[in-house]
Amino acid sequence: MEQTEAQRTLGRAMLVRWKEAINWFFTEGRKQPVGLDRRASRVAPPERASRRLAPTNTMTDVPPPAAGDLGKTEWETKLIRVLRSRHYQWRTEQTYRQWAWRFAGWLEGRAPSRPNPAGGHDGAWPSKRLEDATDADVREFLTDLATRSRVSASTQKQALNALVFLLREGLEREPGQFGDFVRARPSLRIPVVLSREECRQLFAALDGTSRLMAELMYGSGLRITELLRLRIKDVDIERGQLIVRAGKGDKDRVTILPVSLSERLRAHRETLRRIYEKDRAAGLPGVWIPEGLDRKYPKAGETWEWQWFFPSRELMNDPRSGLRRRHHVLDEKLQFAIREAARRAQLNKRVTPHTLRHSFATHLLESGSDIRTVQELLGHKDVATTQIYTHVMSRPGLGVRSPLDA
Repeated sequence: MEQTEAQRTLGRAMLVRWKEAINWFFTEGRKQPVGLDRRASRVAPPERASRRLAPTNTMTDVPPPAAGDLGKTEWETKLIRVLRSRHYQWRTEQTYRQWAWRFAGWLEGRAPSRPNPAGGHDGAWPSKRLEDATDADVREFLTDLATRSRVSASTQKQALNALVFLLREGLEREPGQFGDFVRARPSLRIPVVLSREECRQLFAALDGTSRLMAELMYGSGLRITELLRLRIKDVDIERGQLIVRAGKGDKDRVTILPVSLSERLRAHRETLRRIYEKDRAAGLPGVWIPEGLDRKYPKAGETWEWQWFFPSRELMNDPRSGLRRRHHVLDEKLQFAIREAARRAQLNKRVTPHTLRHSFATHLLESGSDIRTVQELLGHKDVATTQIYTHVMSRPGLGVRSPLDA
């Protein structure tokens, strides 16, 4: 039986809430990852976070107060202090700590080594604490990632970097040589890129703020987190510039602002002014701002220029402070909106928000823009990262034509 429009709308709303709950589970509910198999999963780090699903209107990407999050063990405390003394990004700190706990769970969850009648042992590795880990344990863990978990080469490299940092800074021990572990097979993935016509079809299937966000992401080459974290002060419509604050690698950069969006951005900003005045009249707490700035300027979150450029329509609970305040739009909502728009537009490609950034870079190169300029607009550290888009241009190389078309 064909579904009514109300049933379809209800189904989409339930799917959005389900995705938000799952996102919370993996970002908040599993703060301390466990080992790689069933045996390791029985070993939980101390004070493991609850698995209960949080309300869907909860902020999930805000770091906790630094003074209240100093680790649960001596080695984790040392690791955190070094990470913060070197000004590592919060996401990097999260990643390194998660790999450390994953390694600890893997060590403690292994079956004890048993002697066999022929002499020696049966090949199992003995369980041990993280503090007693050896270079051989690290090699075996990295090998296990590649052979049994089949992780990508980039994931294995991330684990290697995290564990070397852990041994050197958390355990205060110089790591040895890890060159003889089984390496994951490296691969070169070609990004999904939409044509200009496909971009128009996708935007036509969107409406309201979702369309404005998608067009701005494509027109300025933004990552989804960079788009969502824009503040009023970062969108300079008069100068035609958009400033990305604390992007990947904790770097600021300036990128282009599409002239064709100027009027709609101004209208959107006026709407935000009314929302801002309504929130101030209601006496709501200011928006979240970085912890150090909040201590220095406690009222900065209540000022106009610090407001989110794409705020959520609903108030959200700050899980750290308990305040109910206005946060930016959650990334799952934009991801869902773009996937649904691609389905309605009947595009024959897997479309995600990041596809718009890939399309931005490719279309600039196709139009003759210098690759160094595109590198700066995208915020790439190495031009080799930008060169991947030369492989998906509509006419790669020097205008090479297929012999069938000759």
